[in-house]
Amino acid sequence: MKATGVVRRIDELGRIVIPKEIRKTLRIKEGENLEIFIDEKENIVLKKYSTMNKIEDLAQNFVDAIYAYSKHNIIITDNDSVIAVAGKYKKKYLDKQISSFLEKILLERKQIIEKYNKKIKVIEDDELEGTYIINPIISNGDILGLVIFFDDDALMDDVDEQICQITANFLGKHLED
Repeated sequence: MKATGVVRRIDELGRIVIPKEIRKTLRIKEGENLEIFIDEKENIVLKKYSTMNKIEDLAQNFVDAIYAYSKHNIIITDNDSVIAVAGKYKKKYLDKQISSFLEKILLERKQIIEKYNKKIKVIEDDELEGTYIINPIISNGDILGLVIFFDDDALMDDVDEQICQITANFLGKHLED
């Protein structure tokens, strides 16, 4: 664990204030939910809550199966980080924070199709060039993440577009109440 040097007192209602600098660094926005854990040493650990956490294993198994057919790299994100990857970028991207480029796409809630080579930033410190399709994962009207099909060698076609859309729809439906 990384020490921050910040000490806070618990008030009479059991509340603590997370400093603005830490909230900004971790992209914790007002109104977001935090999940509370107790580790093996009885430390209290706060983690940003994501509805997508419920389906990480399902998402990983699903994209592995689709990758076996399509051979395109597949990346699944929640609103903050990469939660599942199939293809050669798994070690590089899994559990990493998404780029501001992808955050903007989340806000726009739209599908993006690049059938010709174009640069894309999945994470802030890395840029890829290739063809890609990005679909939002929507459940109960809320955007919960993205499905990204990416290939640096092959072009995307209509079938890839449909599979990407089906993947996003499947994950979204799986999370509905």
